[in-house]
Amino acid sequence: MAQTVAAEFIKILEQAGVERIHGVVGDSLNALTEELRKSGKIKWIHYRHEEAAAFAAGAEAQLTGKLAVCAGSCGPGNMHLINGLYDAHKSNAPVLAIAAQIPSEQIGTSYFQETRPEALFRECSYYCETIASARQMPRVLQMAMQHAIGLSGVAVVSMSGDVAMENIENEGLGHPIFMAHASTRPNDESIHTLVRLINDAKKITLLCGAGCAGSHDQLLALAEKIGSPMVHALRGKEHVQYDNPYDVGMTGLIGIASGDHAVKNCDLLLLLGTDFPYKEWFPEKAKIVQIDIRPERLGRRCRLDLGLAGAVKETIQALLPFIETKTDQKFLEDCQSRYQSNRKNLDKHASSEAGKLIHPEYLTKVISEKAKDDAIFTADVGTPTVWAARYVDMKTGRRLIGSFNHGSMASAMPQAIGAQLAFPDRQVISLSGDGGFSMLMGDILTIFQYNLPVKIVVYNNSSLGFVAMEMKVAGLPPFGTDLKHTNFAKMAEAIGIKGIRVEQSEDVAAAIDEALAHNGPVLIDVTTNPTELAMPPKITFAQAEKFSIYTKSNLNRRISDIGKTSK
Repeated sequence: MAQTVAAEFIKILEQAGVERIHGVVGDSLNALTEELRKSGKIKWIHYRHEEAAAFAAGAEAQLTGKLAVCAGSCGPGNMHLINGLYDAHKSNAPVLAIAAQIPSEQIGTSYFQETRPEALFRECSYYCETIASARQMPRVLQMAMQHAIGLSGVAVVSMSGDVAMENIENEGLGHPIFMAHASTRPNDESIHTLVRLINDAKKITLLCGAGCAGSHDQLLALAEKIGSPMVHALRGKEHVQYDNPYDVGMTGLIGIASGDHAVKNCDLLLLLGTDFPYKEWFPEKAKIVQIDIRPERLGRRCRLDLGLAGAVKETIQALLPFIETKTDQKFLEDCQSRYQSNRKNLDKHASSEAGKLIHPEYLTKVISEKAKDDAIFTADVGTPTVWAARYVDMKTGRRLIGSFNHGSMASAMPQAIGAQLAFPDRQVISLSGDGGFSMLMGDILTIFQYNLPVKIVVYNNSSLGFVAMEMKVAGLPPFGTDLKHTNFAKMAEAIGIKGIRVEQSEDVAAAIDEALAHNGPVLIDVTTNPTELAMPPKITFAQAEKFSIYTKSNLNRRISDIGKTSK
């Protein structure tokens, strides 16, 4: 019996284990949403903005490792998906985006809401094609899903509403969606080349990224055998930091000095599953080896002495029997000592004093201490990411995601929605900046509509804090970064969500306890110190000079203002 393209489409998604579609309905999606309604197996999650839907789908895919789906109606509807899809693609999240199209007979006539989805989404996907005829089903959809799953990224299918209602005849081309990922390691010759480099080196540092997921035991075994400190990139933190005596912190602009020292002072740096992009933080003289499952990434960030295509876990397993155990632990011990010193210094900043402004470091530390061991954290770009990187303590089972590669504002709350939908019984905490939260603020109504027990912590410093800091470092007075102070807790209460306002340091701990104990969504609006500086692990003379120029000009301006007001 013939069935419609839409019916076959939904059937294939069901067979692949898709549990929900994130999106906003529209007439060009009517055929698909009607099939969803009739089937009842896949949930439609209704958002206020398609960008939030795409961020949520990306979070679901990152956290589960499974295919997630989002959808937008023709023209502006699917265009709103693009920022979240860029983030998902750069985060290696397997996401299928359904981009509905205008009526097929009108394509090419500059019709109402006409766009070119194939051109629009080409740069943020591995596969982007249009189903223009029922005869293309099920092949195009199957290929899109296989690209998203197999390459760990975004695939886009565009389709007009009238095409979705066409009848199709089964040509015998349908097949299950294959979910297995290839497991690979470098060949024996490459392994033995790396063995020689490791055996000859005296000071080895491991720099670990998101590609180290599932390799924790192997990383510890390698570090123990070669006496190596372990540094993590931001996306590697959740996979590397916990239960790890070899961890010496993060490197990069928001890292800490011990991580930078371990990278800059080794004679062999092993890049394991990381595409760390900042060339300024690589060593100048050390030999560098990169191991990555994606061969196209080898050597695109720095000069390499050896590049190996392979999964981190399998590559380390192949290495371990051949490398020599190193007895000299001086470099490791020096890096560990520096890390302990840096950690104590960071913890000094995470303090509270009655009647004083709330330090965001202290707020983050309290959240980390009180959250459950398997909590999922999402962090907005900017200072919330800095505080999460430095003060959220990763434990076995904890997760930390954000727009760490794409660097988009407003990701934390919608990613928390996707996380909570995928894991309804786990604690999900959004670390949101006031600027980021307000950008997609409308989708707090999605949290309200589905009564998702997300805890939204708003770092309310009435500023685009990180941007202001960048201006100061450039010797410029902050411009266009001020936000009119807003009581987000009252807004939440007006919506019907529990709101907690915190203005004093001594109230922080009790407020977090109250929020985490509440069986439902909570917005915790915390007024944090607007002048708090997120200091990098090292400061160049040029940066210090420009910051002093800003400080001097700001002081002169204040003196001038005082003079004017005193007349």
